[in-house]
Amino acid sequence: MFAARNIHEEEIFLEIIALVGPSGTGKSHRAILVSNELNIDLIIDDGLLIKGSRILAGISSKRQETKVGAIKTALFTDKEHAKEVKEAIQREEPNKILILGTSEGMVFKIAQSLGLPQPKKIMFISDIATKEEIERASAIRKKYNKHVIPAPTVEVKPKLSGILSAPLQTIFSSKTNSRYSSHLKVEQTVVKPTFSFIGKFFIANAVLQQITEYSIKKFSEVEKLLKANFITTPNGVKIKVELSVFYGENLLKLGNKIQNEVKRNIEYMTALHIEEIEIYYKRMLLTS
Repeated sequence: MFAARNIHEEEIFLEIIALVGPSGTGKSHRAILVSNELNIDLIIDDGLLIKGSRILAGISSKRQETKVGAIKTALFTDKEHAKEVKEAIQREEPNKILILGTSEGMVFKIAQSLGLPQPKKIMFISDIATKEEIERASAIRKKYNKHVIPAPTVEVKPKLSGILSAPLQTIFSSKTNSRYSSHLKVEQTVVKPTFSFIGKFFIANAVLQQITEYSIKKFSEVEKLLKANFITTPNGVKIKVELSVFYGENLLKLGNKIQNEVKRNIEYMTALHIEEIEIYYKRMLLTS
């Protein structure tokens, strides 16, 4: 339970702030701005615990295969999921946490699941965004099913391997009718959850093999791809490549180039996150 900490004989209480609004109205998009304005240490959004530009803990609800599973994840109903986030919060010792939810009841349930105090301050999306901004966000969600995660793509991709994602940079400008708006540049990520736009999908190793072969063909220094192994992990894919190359090449530089090309093509074509690529030279041939 989070109540108070005694630091140098001063009691510092943890304050919980809620940001509430219907799905697709721009809560996640503006979460970093609100945190910056109110000096909030951590953000809890869709199953993730976020601090600044880092994802500290949690499982994104966007990884779930059904909408029901996504809701359960966002509410931290799984004990191990909740425990991971609780422990991360305890390590950070925050003064303020922002919880995002589609209703007041949802943010109260999230706080309860994580053993946090109930929110004392509840903000609504209409408090920080104009009617036009909310309508535009809702239209984009309905048409393209795009979701925003308030963290950079480099942090999001390992957590959502296999889900289409793209970086989003926004500069929030001052508006007289938006109390919490200011000049602030933030980097976030746009994702398309699996459960709601194409259903469950599976990428066979044969597809990864073909992309790897395609990537390596551009290198005249390589005689042949001998073998490629693919190991799928919760955070992405590990690849082991065995090659036959021609004598006289700088193998270290060649390996770096191949790694970059394979990684770039697989991540672009499949949205999978590549954890590592190991290059092994099994045969060396004299040029004819």
